[in-house]
Amino acid sequence: MPVITLEAGKLNKEQKSQIVKEFTATASKVMNVPEQAFIVQIKENEQDNIGVGGKLLSDR
Repeated sequence: MPVITLEAGKLNKEQKSQIVKEFTATASKVMNVPEQAFIVQIKENEQDNIGVGGKLLSDR
């Protein structure tokens, strides 16, 4: 059972649905594995928990 994990900032339900649909379809096609076998996990991070270039995203 393949697992796809995405870490990102906050997403709305429509964005999550689209990501799950498109990641699953693409991975299924590339790997030649049925879509029903895939698990997609979305891990959302607050901007206060992400730093880039020495600064929090929330401070940029």
